[in-house]
Amino acid sequence: MSGNWTAWPGERFGLGEGLRQVGDRMLMVDILTGRLLELPADGEPRVLLRLDVPLGAVAPRQGGGWIAAAGTGIAVLGDTGVEQWLSRPEDGAATPMRMNDGVTDPRGRFWAGSMAYDNTPGAGSLYRADPDGTVTRVLGGLTVPNGPAFDADGTTMYLADSARGVIHRFAVDPGTGALGERSEFATVAQGSPDGMTVDAEGFVWSAIWGAGRVHRYSPGGSLDRVVDVPARQPTSVCVVGERLVVTSATVGLDEPGEFDGAVLSIPLDG
Repeated sequence: MSGNWTAWPGERFGLGEGLRQVGDRMLMVDILTGRLLELPADGEPRVLLRLDVPLGAVAPRQGGGWIAAAGTGIAVLGDTGVEQWLSRPEDGAATPMRMNDGVTDPRGRFWAGSMAYDNTPGAGSLYRADPDGTVTRVLGGLTVPNGPAFDADGTTMYLADSARGVIHRFAVDPGTGALGERSEFATVAQGSPDGMTVDAEGFVWSAIWGAGRVHRYSPGGSLDRVVDVPARQPTSVCVVGERLVVTSATVGLDEPGEFDGAVLSIPLDG
């Protein structure tokens, strides 16, 4: 799987992230511009809404709209922007912070991480928003949290700390959302593990920022497959039918290449 990549036409994103398949729609965010976008099967990405704060990730919300990792907290979004802030726990932090990646688990809980703009080691946290709107800080001491990603029954969570080159695995109580035992699932020597997803076979796919690759890991943590990506900074991955879709970023690149910042897809047997 090194060729046969197809790029969506149009814009190359500064920090494209947060790929999600929602029904028959493919969604993503461009974090630093605060935009939620839809990726049509044909044609350029379409902006659905824009916030005046960074937008790390979104997930559909029961009853309509979106729940989002945005700015310094977690918000409910409507068609035009923020309808309600559930919590802004990173307001007033010792170093300027923003929310990063996030996802909903199989029980409808939204999990999202925070990070310092200057990547201060250990300044980030992981938060959980329960369906009733309660937001809880469940883990601290992170630097650049990415993911998380969950297995099909929601009893295992994978969470990358990109700056430290490690993917952690946690046991999760599916009834309460409480985190249990943490173990080291995988380490990355070249590049940094970024956005992740778990496929139907229970294998973990991770974008590898800085290395131009996507890794697929077995449920036991062994490296099963390496996919070369024609963009230096892959950021998130999504398995859509028989295709792999990847976002990427241009931020920090002095001379972006043709596909840096692009949304790319490839057949899984390609």
